[in-house]
Amino acid sequence: MRTAIRDAWILTQNPSRDVIRGDVIIEDELIVSVGPTGLEADQEIDARGDVLMPGMVNTHNHAAMSVMKGCVDDLSFPDFLDKVFRVDSDRSEADIDLGTRLSCLEMIRSGTTTFVDLYYDEHIIAKAVQDSGIRGVLCWCVLDEQFTTQKGKPIDNCRRFCREHRDQRKIVPGVGLQGVYVCGEDTCREAAEYAREEDLLLHFHLSETRGEVHEHKKKTGMRPAEWLDSIGVLGPNALSAHSAWLTINEVRLMAKAGMSIASCPSSNMKLATGGVAPVPEMLLYGVNVSIGTDGSTTNNSLDMFAEMKTLGLLQKSSRWDPTIAKAQQLLDFCTINGAKAIGMADRIGSIEPGKYADLIILDGKAPNLRPLLPENLVSNLAYSSNGLNVKTAICQGDLLMHDRKIMTLDEESVMQASEDHWRKLCLR
Repeated sequence: MRTAIRDAWILTQNPSRDVIRGDVIIEDELIVSVGPTGLEADQEIDARGDVLMPGMVNTHNHAAMSVMKGCVDDLSFPDFLDKVFRVDSDRSEADIDLGTRLSCLEMIRSGTTTFVDLYYDEHIIAKAVQDSGIRGVLCWCVLDEQFTTQKGKPIDNCRRFCREHRDQRKIVPGVGLQGVYVCGEDTCREAAEYAREEDLLLHFHLSETRGEVHEHKKKTGMRPAEWLDSIGVLGPNALSAHSAWLTINEVRLMAKAGMSIASCPSSNMKLATGGVAPVPEMLLYGVNVSIGTDGSTTNNSLDMFAEMKTLGLLQKSSRWDPTIAKAQQLLDFCTINGAKAIGMADRIGSIEPGKYADLIILDGKAPNLRPLLPENLVSNLAYSSNGLNVKTAICQGDLLMHDRKIMTLDEESVMQASEDHWRKLCLR
């Protein structure tokens, strides 16, 4: 099946970061041609004057939690955690499935084609993700047995999930560590060793709050990133979320390990946990920076366009420097850097022949994107766009949304069911 997307402004995100006008030809799952072409196709998508760019990569999420949206707002951080843990412990398989479907709908509509998840019961989440057509990097949450509500040993549950889902299309299993506050040395070592042996992503929360850092240093004599490095957890397959309370020494250790971070500015700002990820230093020393929305309880939105702008403005404002976190860098964080963070930069993150067709089309007629010219297109996408501009989404050649019509899930039934699930979980 050959599909042609015709006459778009193409933000390639290739090594030269070319912006060109032309066509993209898709053969089944793959991009085969980028630019002006006379190739005919079985299916044509008219994108005249629209913007075609790589699908966004959201590198930190808890997709199943979307049915808890608005349940724990405007609370102190300890009260927030207490209520989330209480509600979360009572969740059913149906809640988890429905929450994931709702998140997938929101991500498709706002231009995300790949996301990283950190949760338990990822086998339930995987089914919903497959039905949606989006790509999920699903990291089963591992923590010390004394802190978990999972049945059985979390690391064994993780192994089972990864083994059973290793070869499923658009499902990428991974290993998740909740964080140093509930993961002792044995748990961290075992999870890291398993991820390395099986060439899996190792994803974890890191230095999200000042209290987390203080307590860990009091217990071990080291800050969290220093301690994780000392026990062999940091490495090129490691992706840490938040990473806001870091020293320059920790940044250097993370860079030396070749790891990535998922910065989640809206989540940190909403929970008022303080700290701003030292993104300029990360870039200086070579840490790969990507962006995550976090889940719907801490952000309330999975719109990566909004998150990209928030990160840029927060970095500029906190440093009193409007020249940092430039528009092109912000787009890199959401596309090619996100792909690198999950070990897929050779397959997604840019529009190049031979890569998967992970593409989104933005409405070039939208007033917030105009005037639209090659000279201002990158800035418009970084600072003026939002998820509502997305009209078509494609993941690995599959058409997930076309002209704003979802093609994969029963959108209306998912949204209607979400209210009943919210009442059951949150009105207690």
